[in-house]
Amino acid sequence: MSESPQTTIGNPVELPKPHRALDLTMDDGAIIRIRRHGNPSGPRLALSHGNGLATNLYFPFWKLLLERYDLIVFDIRNHGENPLHGGAGHDTNHFVIDYERILDGIAREFGARPIAGVFHSLSGIVGLRHALEHPHRWRAMVLFDPPLYPRDGHVLRSAQQNDKMDLAARAARRTPRYQTVEDFARQLARIPLFMRWRPEAYMLMARATLREDPAAGDFILACPRELEARVFDENRDPTLWTRIGELRVPLMIIGADPEIEGAGPPALISKAVAEEFPIAYEAIPDTTHFLQVEQPEACVAAMEKFLARHGMAA
Repeated sequence: MSESPQTTIGNPVELPKPHRALDLTMDDGAIIRIRRHGNPSGPRLALSHGNGLATNLYFPFWKLLLERYDLIVFDIRNHGENPLHGGAGHDTNHFVIDYERILDGIAREFGARPIAGVFHSLSGIVGLRHALEHPHRWRAMVLFDPPLYPRDGHVLRSAQQNDKMDLAARAARRTPRYQTVEDFARQLARIPLFMRWRPEAYMLMARATLREDPAAGDFILACPRELEARVFDENRDPTLWTRIGELRVPLMIIGADPEIEGAGPPALISKAVAEEFPIAYEAIPDTTHFLQVEQPEACVAAMEKFLARHGMAA
């Protein structure tokens, strides 16, 4: 593979219109917009995203599921399609409470059925915490490259600590405004870390994570950079790692490649957790933390084998 970053962005991809969209009001007034896609008769999956991102970025992954699964996609508060609520309640504790409210809304509006969680990074941390508190809610859970904070004494603790501090600092320095969506997409394509992305992902990311500011005539980050930085900084709970042994929900971790040069801490953590606990695990070769927009077909194949073993075959 070339080690040079992309110099062009792919053609814009039009997302399908959801069968239905609804706005759910959280306990503190924050709005979460739920979108239903796919096959209403198929197994039901709930999909969400990583910190500072949005679920529409992952369309190269979830478009492969549209014909066979009942897809419920949503963004974490203050992200993506959700209206800005502000800093109050923008923390993992509230995100877990939001999941409970979201599941209530899904069952009420679309009918109560078994549901599996398919979560990347931050949404996986939230999903794991929610499953520990509400195990009856989930038929199964698939976590993509979750950045779990290593338990006390683990050799990966310092690497994850340094990584999250670096991510928080970089988030706090992010460019808050862009004249056009294309400007942001071109910036993403020049970053070596993102060189493995599918070409269409740059515009998907730009469209999904910017919101128009009509008063200024430009575009701003949908999730303000200070809120993104806050969530990176607060990811320091070592007990979540140890409590995986208490989990009563079938769990699979699909990790980035831990063998590539410069493999990130989440890839190493995913492998280490699977070595410590009897959970399903697979690493996707030649991928980074953004594996679902780098090798979506391989991610879907790994996930579906697991779902089929737990009554969620499409």
